[in-house]
Amino acid sequence: MSGIDHDLFQHLAGFDTPTICNALEVARGYRSTEGYTLQPLVCAFPDLKPIVGFARTATIRATRPNDRKGEEARQHRIGYYEYVCSEPHPTIALIQDLDEHKGTGAFWGEVNTAVHKGLGVLGCVTDGSIRDLDMIAPGFQLLAGSVGPNHAFVHCVEYGIDVTVAGMQVRHGDLIHADRHGATVIPLDLLPKLPDAIDLCIRQERPILEAARSSDFNIEMLKRAMAEADEIH
Repeated sequence: MSGIDHDLFQHLAGFDTPTICNALEVARGYRSTEGYTLQPLVCAFPDLKPIVGFARTATIRATRPNDRKGEEARQHRIGYYEYVCSEPHPTIALIQDLDEHKGTGAFWGEVNTAVHKGLGVLGCVTDGSIRDLDMIAPGFQLLAGSVGPNHAFVHCVEYGIDVTVAGMQVRHGDLIHADRHGATVIPLDLLPKLPDAIDLCIRQERPILEAARSSDFNIEMLKRAMAEADEIH
């Protein structure tokens, strides 16, 4: 993607992921059951602001040793790190755990979060496990399938491929919005429409929320507020 609008990214990071999902419905003109995480994830740092970045995808395995040995394994590991720091930035790691018992070994902890943050990665969304929660690189977000103590035989199997993480299908380079609720893919063709769509969602919700929070709220107030919301376009 050329001509990245970083101001737009910062704008989107000012809204939670459910709001982005609502805005995507408005922008595309219909609801969908695809393009977002479906299984619950553990959020290591719920108070961090949402992250917005381009997907760097990979698969991991921890239940058996790496098939690659010695120099081949080292070069593959370096290749993965070169991949995650490739342009365009910012990036988010999307990691699918291939093990039958996902989370057998944690790929994410003190060392890998420090390395990834240093390479320009904002955070990770994985169905695998995470650890070292008191030693994670400051500001690095982690959404994971579980928390565990050990790394076992964890290693990267492949990178730059299509993955499925917590039910969300992701390709290399997809634009991702993520926070404590989960993650969603933002189709690039809808990206320019999102600011107006977010604004519309907020304006349509406002009459109902104001009425519902009123001390004298009742069903008649709700009917009027819903009618008012329907007239907002």
